[in-house]
Amino acid sequence: MKTVLITGCSSGIGLDAARHMKARGWRVIATCRKDEDLTARRDEGFDVIHLELGDEDSVARAAESALALGQINALVNNAAFAIPGAAEDLPRGALREIFETNLFGTHDLTRRLLPHFREHGGRVVNISSVLGLVGIPWRGAYVATKFALEGLTDVLRVEMADSPVKFVLIEPGPIGTKIRENSIPHFERWIDWQSSHRVDQYRRTLLKRLYEPAAKKDRYELPPSAVSAKIQMALESPNPRPRYYVTTPTHISGIGRRLLSTRALDWFARRS
Repeated sequence: MKTVLITGCSSGIGLDAARHMKARGWRVIATCRKDEDLTARRDEGFDVIHLELGDEDSVARAAESALALGQINALVNNAAFAIPGAAEDLPRGALREIFETNLFGTHDLTRRLLPHFREHGGRVVNISSVLGLVGIPWRGAYVATKFALEGLTDVLRVEMADSPVKFVLIEPGPIGTKIRENSIPHFERWIDWQSSHRVDQYRRTLLKRLYEPAAKKDRYELPPSAVSAKIQMALESPNPRPRYYVTTPTHISGIGRRLLSTRALDWFARRS
């Protein structure tokens, strides 16, 4: 039985991936931040570990606890959060906080497991986003972390080519998760939208998107299971691809990055 450590298993992509890989016979070590989520995952039969990626001590303890459970074959770095808001309204503390979780903590956990993977072989699957390919309005903080994750993963993939460790990026587009709902406390903590030069734009667009139920589902939105299918391929393929796209917008964005001019991409982003 192979073992995979998956971060961010409270809901959404992480939870679906944990269930999917468990159903395929993998031993899954699921990490969560909240005690009630850890209890729920334990009741489902998962090995569970508390992990707060923004806390360096928590990352160290989680890595030590995971390695104490025996050989680990793969790591899926899924946990992340968003801080919606205009880029000009993002204070330094907001960027520091989101990078601590989405990039620094993710990289820290990966580094702590790399010696084990060097010895036994392993896979690191980093869950990026279509927003790691193109930047769109109101998503500056999240975009910045995903662009950084993309670049760091590319370098690690090249540098680790002389080792038995493989790095894979998975780039979802619109997926039916709670990320928007979960971003509201971060928005309310960090974004002083009422003092913003863009206060009217907030009222017309972002506030409605955050606080009002969507009138209809995004026509391109897929369920988390679509990402789980790609995670399975990244973990089980003898020679996994460097990247797996999920959803039509991600495929379009990937092509656009290669073929379109910067001005054309800017037009595309404004339309989004």
